[in-house]
Amino acid sequence: MYASEKDINKWHKAVDNHFLQSIATTAFNDICILMQTAVDYKILYEESLVQIASLTHQIQELKRLIFGSRDERFIASNNHLSQLSLDIEAEEVAQCKITDAKKIEYIRLTKEVRENKAQHPGRMKLPEHLERREIIITPAEDTSNCKKIGEEITEELEYEPGKLFVNRYVRPKYVSENKETIMIAPMAERPLPKAIAGASLLAQIVIDKYVDHLPLYRQQERFKREGIHIPYSTISHWVRGACN
Repeated sequence: MYASEKDINKWHKAVDNHFLQSIATTAFNDICILMQTAVDYKILYEESLVQIASLTHQIQELKRLIFGSRDERFIASNNHLSQLSLDIEAEEVAQCKITDAKKIEYIRLTKEVRENKAQHPGRMKLPEHLERREIIITPAEDTSNCKKIGEEITEELEYEPGKLFVNRYVRPKYVSENKETIMIAPMAERPLPKAIAGASLLAQIVIDKYVDHLPLYRQQERFKREGIHIPYSTISHWVRGACN
C-alpha cells in the first residue's frame, strides 16, 4: 500500500507543527528561567545593600569607640541590649583570691645632680715666634718716689697690612778712558723680565688665587684701594707666566 501525495503533505504539516511547538516550548522555558534568574539577582542586590549598610554602621560605631572622646565612647552594658553588637567575645579573666597579704616598706633615695661648669681656659696663648712690640703705659700720676712691685702684661694680636713698594734698579754706565767701551752691570734675574711685577708680588697673587681662593678681580679691587690700577688682562698674564 502506497501513501498518497495528500497524506504525505499532511504528515509534513504535522511534523512541522510538532517541531514548531517543541521550539516554542523550549523558548518559553528559557524565558521563564531567565525571568526567575533576574528576580534572584534583584533579591541578591537588595540583600547586599542591607549588608553593606549594616557593616558601615558597625565601622562607624567602632571608630567612635576607638577615636571618639570619653563622652562619645560606647560602653556596652546590660541596660543597652538594643545597641548594636560587634560579635566580639572577650576572653574570660581568671578570678584570683587573696589568701595572704604582706606589707612592703621601702626607702626612697633622692640624688642631687650638680652641674659641673667647665672652667674657662682663658685667652689663647699666642705663639712665641711672633714679633713682640712692647707698648709701655705708665700711670698719669708722679711715680718718681714710688717702688715698682710688678706689672700687668696683656698681649694683643695685631695685623699690619701688606705694603706695596717699588724696587728701583739703578745701573750706572761707565765709559773707558779711550771712550771705546761702555760698561754697565747686567740686570738682576727676574721671573718675568718684561713685566713690572716682582717675584714677591707674583707669589702673593698666585697664593691668594689658588690657596686662599681669592679671585683676580677682587685682587684687582685691592690694588685700586692702594691707588694702583692694573688691568685684569695684565694680572692674568702675570699668573700664567708665573705658573709656567
